[in-house]
Amino acid sequence: MVFKRMLGAFGVGAPSVDTVLSTPRTQPGGTLRGEVRLKGGDFDAQIEHITLGLVARVEIEHGDGEHGGLGEFARLQVSGPFTLRQGEERVVDFELPVPWEAPISEIGGQPLTGMAVGVRTELAIAKAVDKGDLDMVAIEPLPSQLRILEAFLGLGFGFKSADLEAGHLYGVHQELPFYQEIEFYPTGRYAGRVGEVEVTFVADPAGLAVVLEADKRAGRFSSNDAIGRFHVSHQDALHTDWAAELGRWLDGLAQYAPAHHGGHYGAVHHGGHHGGPGLGAVAAAGAAGVVGGLVAGEIVEEVVEEFFEGEGGDDW
Repeated sequence: MVFKRMLGAFGVGAPSVDTVLSTPRTQPGGTLRGEVRLKGGDFDAQIEHITLGLVARVEIEHGDGEHGGLGEFARLQVSGPFTLRQGEERVVDFELPVPWEAPISEIGGQPLTGMAVGVRTELAIAKAVDKGDLDMVAIEPLPSQLRILEAFLGLGFGFKSADLEAGHLYGVHQELPFYQEIEFYPTGRYAGRVGEVEVTFVADPAGLAVVLEADKRAGRFSSNDAIGRFHVSHQDALHTDWAAELGRWLDGLAQYAPAHHGGHYGAVHHGGHHGGPGLGAVAAAGAAGVVGGLVAGEIVEEVVEEFFEGEGGDDW
């Protein structure tokens, strides 16, 4: 999706800008490629810089409630100063690295309910900055992340929502100033036995830190939520029996296990149980299964309207 608009901050007859993504879909640790297309207006313009930013809606605790703002989590200047002549057309190519901790926003070509990520283009002229060009991008899960999401669905959990929370997780090395929570509710064998479970991934080139939090409102836990925390390499995650690993943790909660399960899962930390479908099978059957359980039917335009309209000046 490309928004074409005049740069309102600079008045009538100002230059126009479009950002066109050649790779609008990527994964954490990937790269977004494209070009910024400029067209001169009715006068020569002294461009100071063109800068791209990856932005997403982030929930920020404030007093007794929360409010949402646009959080920028990657930034790249793609051009320094130059003169854009009257009526001139110019193209600036770019490659924008995506952080490994980037939130998942789409699975199997469908938006993840509650999530929206975009590339915002800033054009600075005479110390005025226009942030008007915003393009949606899709960040698909890594294969290692997909295996874990798929396992929750296989255990009978249903997807509830996803959001970004400002702050840092205890005991986890984290580069970004927020983290994603993907929330599931129990059905089937776990209905009434455990509460809702939130899953958080913090990825890096070597692997995943995974934090699980079970809602204390199920009535079976102590005053604190039950926490599971472990780390696994991307390669080991592809060969781990996640249904068994997660099932053991959930069964422990259902049987009044101690509320806090910090530290590493022993089996997962050392490679887990091998077997199960390989990467090819996950990409085919696995992705289809997750799409059926995780994704709601919002089209991209509706996501843009809900999460980005009117948010441009509400950065944090």
